[in-house]
Amino acid sequence: MSEPEPGGRLLPALIYAALSTAIVSSLGMLLVPTISSEFHVAISAAQWMLTINLLVGAIVTPVMGRLSDGPHKKRLLLGALTIILVGSVIAALATNFAVFLIGRALQGLSYGIVPMTIALARRYLPAEKSTRGIASLSVTVSTGMGIGYPLTGLIAGSLDYQFAFWFAALFVATAMVVVIVAVPSGPDTQAPRVRFDVPGATVLAFGLAALLLGVSEGEIWGWATLPTLSCFAVAIILLTIWVLLELRVKYPLINLRVLRSPDALVANLTAITLGTVMYMVLSIGSIIAQAPSETGYGVALPVFWAGFVMLPFSVGSFLANRLVRHLTKRIRMTTLLPLGATLVTASSLLLLFAHTQLWEILVGMFVVGMGVGTTYAAMPALIARTVATEELGSAVSFNQVLRTVGGSFGSAISGAVLAAHLGADGHPSANGIFLALAISAIGCVAVLIGLLADRVRGAGAQR
Repeated sequence: MSEPEPGGRLLPALIYAALSTAIVSSLGMLLVPTISSEFHVAISAAQWMLTINLLVGAIVTPVMGRLSDGPHKKRLLLGALTIILVGSVIAALATNFAVFLIGRALQGLSYGIVPMTIALARRYLPAEKSTRGIASLSVTVSTGMGIGYPLTGLIAGSLDYQFAFWFAALFVATAMVVVIVAVPSGPDTQAPRVRFDVPGATVLAFGLAALLLGVSEGEIWGWATLPTLSCFAVAIILLTIWVLLELRVKYPLINLRVLRSPDALVANLTAITLGTVMYMVLSIGSIIAQAPSETGYGVALPVFWAGFVMLPFSVGSFLANRLVRHLTKRIRMTTLLPLGATLVTASSLLLLFAHTQLWEILVGMFVVGMGVGTTYAAMPALIARTVATEELGSAVSFNQVLRTVGGSFGSAISGAVLAAHLGADGHPSANGIFLALAISAIGCVAVLIGLLADRVRGAGAQR
């Protein structure tokens, strides 16, 4: 039986499927106050709609990445989209908060969609289109956020929050149809059939769950309390055991030896650090947009319009991706990482000193989108350059997990800083906003210095 040849519709189909991650992600931050009011729970409890989605995503992403290196890529992608669809329907129909959280947990599989689409692109796209295709897929989430957040704001503000989840369900359903039509069917005859690393997946899952639970809930529990410290202790022990396991088994969940290559190491370190900074900037920008003008910094946008603050971020990511696709033949990927970090640093400094006017926020979001789009397009391409095809899914999924972990760190850091600087009206004070932005700017500068130092060392080694 001959293997089907994908047509020119494969990459657009994969991008459309990957956009489901952005659509589902947009159902979080903006809707926390609405969910708190709808189900009569405290804001701290409503935050679990973010936490449980993040926990499930971090746990299943490396598993989905490894499975996508196997022969049943299309079947796996359709299965994941089906579960996300079911989760969206459950969340839309939920009559109590517990059922709603079950739906949000099932939606957590959306984090693993992008690594699967990248594995499919690497396998089926011609070599001359593969690098550009991977670059496009890697920024789909950041680009799609500019679509998802405004849509969520419009739907939730003009109709009801349930309609936002019904829209997500409809989008995922159409993505399934597109995948069925455009992605080659049948087993991948070139993919290796190896034993799945169940012990490694189990230990990593519990280790990441403990880490992210401690980071996400530390602000509420208290950073020095027994539950938080216990989570971190368990995470350290389990993740150490996981590393030792992965270095000993024949078919590891994630081949850590491959990821020790300079390009993969730089890409992964950049993922976790810039993931932290990016989430801080985006979350603070969203807070500023919705805060009342009496705070001294707030723009006082209603939820209906607050989602549009993400639109410049999306436009910047999209333009950066188009630029990267044209520059890959002229500039090395290792050069694009410092370039993207420079743009993120510039946006952090801009927002640090100018964030009280709407246009300042919009410009800052555009520049950070350019920076994130550049770095996120370069990272998977760097990894793909040094990793074999049969290892790509797990390698890219690990990079995605590091972005997720970085995002949770950014959320925890900004949340802790702002919680420690609340005004009399319950909103973060201007000093708190400034301090949180200062921390993000310092983080950006540190990342940039590290990337430039690595670039200089690399240039010196080639002489």
